[in-house]
Amino acid sequence: MFKFGVSSFIWSENFSKNDLNLIEKAKNAGFEVIDLLISNPADFPCKEVKRITGELGIVPTTITVLNNETNLIDQNPKIRKKGIDFLKKLIDINTEIGSGILGGVNYAAWGYLTGRPRTDNEWNWSIESMREVALYAKSNSDIIIAVEPVNRFETFFLNTSNDAVNYCKEVGIDNMKVHLDSFHMIREELSFKEAVRNCGKEYLGYVHVCESNRGIPGTGLVPWREFFTELKNIGFEGPLVIESFDPSFNELNSLCAIWRNFAETGEELAVEGLKNLKQIEKSLS
Repeated sequence: MFKFGVSSFIWSENFSKNDLNLIEKAKNAGFEVIDLLISNPADFPCKEVKRITGELGIVPTTITVLNNETNLIDQNPKIRKKGIDFLKKLIDINTEIGSGILGGVNYAAWGYLTGRPRTDNEWNWSIESMREVALYAKSNSDIIIAVEPVNRFETFFLNTSNDAVNYCKEVGIDNMKVHLDSFHMIREELSFKEAVRNCGKEYLGYVHVCESNRGIPGTGLVPWREFFTELKNIGFEGPLVIESFDPSFNELNSLCAIWRNFAETGEELAVEGLKNLKQIEKSLS
């Protein structure tokens, strides 16, 4: 049986102390995992998250995105150092709250586009920076750092599962894994089955189950049966997390191009998506 989770993005653009009630909402909606965005480590309510998730028996995971001030592929070494320090703080937070995964666009600034393919220098800068972070994580915890290949309109750096696996191999630390997201996969991969196989159990660490239009999972073009069958075939044991965004958000919408509602509320999108995905999983038995 898959472990299904939900992203805090369903309700809130920036998870903070004011959003702690979302953890119970996720639990009551039937989710086993809650995926929390960490954008500002200094404001993240570690103690409260640890207490509430422990009391409710729901597993926390986290994602983040880098920006122009923490960009691991910036030519300025001072900015790359800020990115390394930022990610180390996130490792500390994950350790404190009991999260085993840090996913997202954590290898380069999200939305940073140069108008050309990545360079060897950019590749090496990110690899070297991430290696330092991965070694730091390894020395303190069992946390997985999962790099998310996203579509070409959001980054030019990692777009495919094959790229992401090669990235993990070059970092060379066994806590480096791939974070697949079906919304991005349907734009960049040739086959869902082959994308999962590219990663295999060794490198696949995290999965976001998002519909092709970021609407209710199970209502669009994502080949769910193919996707789930191959996840079972490789013995994937990590969480499958529903993620979408509300068009009322301020910052995310320009990067994610969310201009309309796909359900009456984000919670309805997640709950209906969970029903659909569980039915698809059940049909494979």
